[in-house]
Amino acid sequence: MSYLTQKTIKNNLTFSGIALHSGHNVNVCIKPAKPDFGIVFKRVDLKLNNIIYPNFNNVTNTSLNTTVENEFGARVSTIEHLMGALFGLGIDNALVEIDNEEVPILDGSAKIFIDKLISSGFEVSNSPIKVIKINKEIKYSKGDRFISIKPSTLSLDIDFELKYENKIIGNQKNKVKVYEDDLRDIYNSRTYCLYEDIEAIKKNGLAKGGSLENAIVVKGEEILNSEGLRNNKEFVNHKILDCIGDLYTSGYRIVASVTCSQGGHYLTNQLLREVFKDKENFSILEIKEKNLPHTLINKNLLRSIA
Repeated sequence: MSYLTQKTIKNNLTFSGIALHSGHNVNVCIKPAKPDFGIVFKRVDLKLNNIIYPNFNNVTNTSLNTTVENEFGARVSTIEHLMGALFGLGIDNALVEIDNEEVPILDGSAKIFIDKLISSGFEVSNSPIKVIKINKEIKYSKGDRFISIKPSTLSLDIDFELKYENKIIGNQKNKVKVYEDDLRDIYNSRTYCLYEDIEAIKKNGLAKGGSLENAIVVKGEEILNSEGLRNNKEFVNHKILDCIGDLYTSGYRIVASVTCSQGGHYLTNQLLREVFKDKENFSILEIKEKNLPHTLINKNLLRSIA
C-alpha cells in the first residue's frame, strides 16, 4: 500500500454514544469519499444547509472542545478526537454523517475511533497527498500560555507541557514525532478534569454527559476512576491528542515543529489563524512517492491498538 497517495475508508462505519457536553445520544456514520473531497461533516438531522467543513476559520468555540459551524449556524462540536484519529491514520477523505450537534465522547480518548477506522479497511487512490510545510516560525501567547510552530524537515514534532498545582497532574511534558513514534499512548489517553471544577463546568451548561466512563476525574491526590491511569503521562498525552486533531483543521497533514505550554483548543486555533494570514508563512506541497522518502502516516496505528 502506498502511504503517499490519498486514502479513504473502504466501508461505511457506524457508532453511537453519549455526547460529553450536551448529554444527547448521537449516531454517526462515516462514509468513503473520493480524492480531494477532504473531511466533511453532514448534519443529517437538518434538511437544509447541513454541510460543515472542519476548517480552523469555521471554529466558533474552543471552551473545553472544538466546535465548527457553517454560515447558517449549523454546528458540530467536540470534533477533536475523531479528527486526531483521521489524521493519525492518514485518512484524507471521508463524509461524516451525524444526527446531532456533538460527536460522541465514547471512552474519552480516540482509541475506539482508531479501532473502528482500522476495522473498516482503507481504500487507496492514485491521487498524491498534499501537505502543509511551515516556512517560518510563528508564535501565539496569552499570559504565560504559549504555542509556536516552526519549520521542520520531514516530520511533525509536538512538544507539549502542562503545569498544574494539583499534585497528581503536576508538571507533565512529552514530545512526540507524529509520523514516526508509537502513538498508542497518545490515542488511548482520555479527557480529564479536576473534581472541584465540575460544578462550574455544569453551571455553564457543559459536561452533561460526563462520567467516570468517559473522563478521568482528579480529586486532591486521588484519581476517582477505579482503573486508574492508562499510562503515566495520560494528562499531557491527551493534550497532544487534542492538538493533533485541532491541527487537522488546517485541511492537510503538516510538516513542522510545534511547541506548546499550557495550551489547548484556543491556542492551537489562534496559531493556525496566524499562520494562514500570510502566504509566506507556509507552502502547500503535492507529495509523490519519488520525491519523499517518508510516509507522513503513523504506521504504528495501522496495527491493532492494545
